Amino acid sequence: MSAEQTVAIVLRTIEFSETSLVVTLFTRDFGRLSGLAKGARRPKGPFEGSLDLLSVCRVVVLRKSTDALDLLTEAKLHRRFRGAERSLPRVYAGYYVAEILRLLTDDHDPHADVYDLTLATLNQIDGVGDVGSSILYYEAQLLRLLGHAPGIDRCTECGADVEMSVPRIPFALSTGGVVCRRCASRHTGVISVQRSTLEQLKQLLDTETRPDVLVTSRLYGELRAVMSRYIQTIVGKVPRTQHLLPQSILTASTRTEPTA
Repeated sequence: MSAEQTVAIVLRTIEFSETSLVVTLFTRDFGRLSGLAKGARRPKGPFEGSLDLLSVCRVVVLRKSTDALDLLTEAKLHRRFRGAERSLPRVYAGYYVAEILRLLTDDHDPHADVYDLTLATLNQIDGVGDVGSSILYYEAQLLRLLGHAPGIDRCTECGADVEMSVPRIPFALSTGGVVCRRCASRHTGVISVQRSTLEQLKQLLDTETRPDVLVTSRLYGELRAVMSRYIQTIVGKVPRTQHLLPQSILTASTRTEPTA
């Protein structure tokens, strides 16, 4: 069992003893892993305060071949998450990123693209990016990369064309996307979504969309509700931090929209 190095984002820490922590990390090379960090709670040691929530650090880990916890032997801080110095919405958004990434990924399943996406989103949240838009972008791209992207082009039940010229279109949470009128009548958990909201969602799912995309305030509320309910369906529960997300675009950042 040899030591391996990688860069990681701290997703969760749990006190294990008076001096140690169990740390959940999302690493660029190994995916999500949980490791025992012996001595991490001591003022001085091989971790030196680098394991705060959402910190980015380079870690040295001894990965176990069994179900036992990996052993985290060293961590060197690269960057600390400083959302708390700016606003509560930014702190809450960071907490949500950590939780949703933990819920949607599996141990030892590497996704370098997901790591890069998470880092780019944290940069937006920790900087001057709009919080609400940044989180919606993150959710859409995360779902796409992990194979859970909602279907919005054809009926996700029968594959038929969906009438997209009408103002509102049925979206079935259980099938993961839009459904035709005939299939909608056979499902529970079908919600009615504005065509313009689905067009905004399609933009967020596009691989060419940048992390600093701005969701319009007119569509934000419905899109936030659709994404929340869809993710709840995928993970099988309501994420604990989901209710902390901004409920309107105007409370998501300090920027105001120009008047006409």
